[in-house]
This record gives sequence, C-alpha cells and structure tokens, in this order.
Amino acid sequence: MTTTKTNETPGTSGTSGTTVRAVNHLTARWASRAASGAGGTVFTAAGVWPLLALLADGAGGPAREELAQALGVPAEDAAGAARDLLTALAGVRGLSAATGLWTKADLPLKDGWSAQLPPGTRGTLTGDPDGDTKTLDGWASDRTAGLVERMPVTLQPDTRLVLASALALTLKWEEPFREFPGRVSDGPWAGRGVRRLSRTTSCLDPVRVAEGPAGSVTVLEVTGAQDTDLDVHLLLGGPAAPAAEVLATGIAAASSTGPLVGGDALADGAPGPGLTIGTVQAFSPQPQLSVSTVAFSLSAEHDLLEDATLFGLLTATDDDYGHFPGISAEPLAIGSARQSAVARFHAAGFEAAAVTAIAARPGGAARQPSHPARRAEIRFDRPFGFLAVHRASGLVLAAGWVTDPEAAAQGRPGAAGLLAPPPFPAVRPPAPPSR
Repeated sequence: MTTTKTNETPGTSGTSGTTVRAVNHLTARWASRAASGAGGTVFTAAGVWPLLALLADGAGGPAREELAQALGVPAEDAAGAARDLLTALAGVRGLSAATGLWTKADLPLKDGWSAQLPPGTRGTLTGDPDGDTKTLDGWASDRTAGLVERMPVTLQPDTRLVLASALALTLKWEEPFREFPGRVSDGPWAGRGVRRLSRTTSCLDPVRVAEGPAGSVTVLEVTGAQDTDLDVHLLLGGPAAPAAEVLATGIAAASSTGPLVGGDALADGAPGPGLTIGTVQAFSPQPQLSVSTVAFSLSAEHDLLEDATLFGLLTATDDDYGHFPGISAEPLAIGSARQSAVARFHAAGFEAAAVTAIAARPGGAARQPSHPARRAEIRFDRPFGFLAVHRASGLVLAAGWVTDPEAAAQGRPGAAGLLAPPPFPAVRPPAPPSR
C-alpha cells in the first residue's frame, strides 16, 4: 500500500527540521531551472543557502525581504540557522564544510554581523588581483581536496567583500559495484559503450517508488559505508518525465514529505520506471535486488545572478543603493554570485564538491521604503537524477541530472570495478565576469 510520510523532518545535530526543509525546498526550486536544459548538471543549494542567510541577516529594505522569501525563514533567524547548519555539517562523517570571508582592510564591518558569522577563514583583500586570486583559489582547492581548483569569482578593483562556502563529500559504498564495459541496447543511449556498474543484494529495501507531478519515480538508495553518514539516491522517471519534476519528487521522498512505497510492499510487475519485480521459484527464500547503472562524472558552473529572483538577490544587485546596513556602514551591493560544482559516481563510491562565492561592491545611499508592501531488477539506461543525502535528516547536499554516462574504459575489472578509476578532472572554470 502507499504511505505518505508527513512527519517533522529531523535535523542534523543542532539543526532544526525547518532549516532542512528550507534548504531542500531551495534545492527543488533550483532544480526547476538548472535541470531544464538538455545537458547534465550538478548543483548544491546547501552551499548557497547559508551564504544567503548571512547576507539576509545584514540586509535592509526590499533586499532583506527578498532574501527571507528565498530562504524560507525570517531574516532575523537566518544567521543563527546558517551557523547551526554549518556547524552541524562539519560533524557529518564523509563531509567537509567551510566558510570564508575576505574584505578590504578599510571596509568597516558591523560588530553584530561579524559576531553572527560561523567559524571559518577570515582574510584581507589586498587590492593585488593576482595575489588575492591565488589566495582565494588556494582556499577553494584546499577545502575540496582539489576537486574545485578555483574560486568562482573574478576580483575587480572595486570588490570590497567576498563571502564563500565550500562543501566536499566523499563516500565509499557499503557494497561496491562490479564494473565492466557494456553497451546500451535501446533508448537515447542506444549503441553507446558505457562503464556499466552492477550488483545484487539480498534485500528490496533500497528500492522505493515515489509519486510526484511527473508520475512514478523509482528511487534507489545506494548506501554509504558505515564510517559515513551519507547515501546517494538515484532517481528514474518515465521516458518523457521532465528532469526537474523527477528531482523534485526525489527530494520530497528524501524529506519524507511525499507518497512513497517501500520495496517489500511493491506489487509484482513493473511498479516503477525501469523496475520489474516478480515472484520466482528459487533455491533460497531470500529476496534479491539486481541493479544495473552507469558511472558518471559531471561538472557545472552556475551564475546565480542569471536567476537572481530565485536566490533573493534581484534588489541586492542594484548598485544605485546600498542594501546591507547590518554588514557595514559603507553602502554595498552584490556584484557577483557563482557556484562551481562537481560529482563523480563510480564502482567504489561517490565524490562531490561545490564552492560558492558572493562578492560585494560599493553601492549608493541606502534605499528607503516607498510603498506599502522480492526479486527486483532496476536498470538506469537513460537520463536519470541523483541526490547526495544526509542519512539521518534527509538534507540534500548535492543534486544533479545525468545525460552522458562515462564511456567504457579499458582496464582489468576487479571486485569493486577497475583497479585504477580515471582521476576526477578538477574544475577550472572560465574566468567569469564580475560586475
């Protein structure tokens, strides 16, 4: 039978379920934009949300209202929620999280705002673009173990402040896959040689079917090893299901807020996309779940100001005004907001990282208010979604959509796949424009 879970989502230690739901809601809203194109993508709202929350704490006027709406929490609660979230993430096994703040030496910061910042790097922008860029790039690389090599911001002569976050997660599977070169027989990947991953487990619990706007979505939970607190959910919708709606359904399932049927309760037949279940005569009464998927690597660059309304930054970019009186007595406006993200799924585990940076430049006088206002088999042989999820809370730490699986690699397969998986290409984004 179908059950709908609507219980309060638990937080990570020190983080409320309200914050988890707010971050996951931003992830779903971002997915509706980021996964609307034809290509693959990866992004993490968990890296953006704390920065927006810290900005909201120091914002005033319409900018404060827009940021609070984007966050889903009151602006007066935002900084505390961001600090608690980042502190809790730092305790998640398999995940590293960090924040950094760099300012010009002559930029006066309000004590109240500075006191609300979570622990992290504090630095000074010297005005030497090459030297400062090298410092920021080094921070990004160090905090992501080299997965993201550059801070996704270009410093300008008038850059007064850079606020950044870095998230990096690495996990090995509790049960590794076997890897072998394979060829897809039909669908959009028909005829392509891919790095096929397969495994069989004696439990149907990892597979579930969720219901959402695009119909049924098959959710496969790939469990991380016991020394981590993270899992990865693979999401397969119908052949015509929009990527954004598949991801939204998967996020609701991870958050325990949508209809979800567990593997043991699924009916025989084809209860979900790519999934078949049947009762057969076998030598053992144990159920079996056979999984066939593909290895993938993704990298993406996101200019958050291309959809400034989504992130509550539309008003804050207007440099005719200053929007952050709670941060500094000097008028400030947002000049750049970008994220670099990567993800890699392979036979032995999963890696993902994201660095998000928001830069502020001088603004004009502060704006004043002017208006009132059993046996189962699942195959991932066509584009699918993925989520990296904190096991205890359901917080989505990274999300993405796979359109191009890795091509079949040459090598001698071992029990956990190729003995030497190809190195993950570190992301070196093109120098983005900064207003």
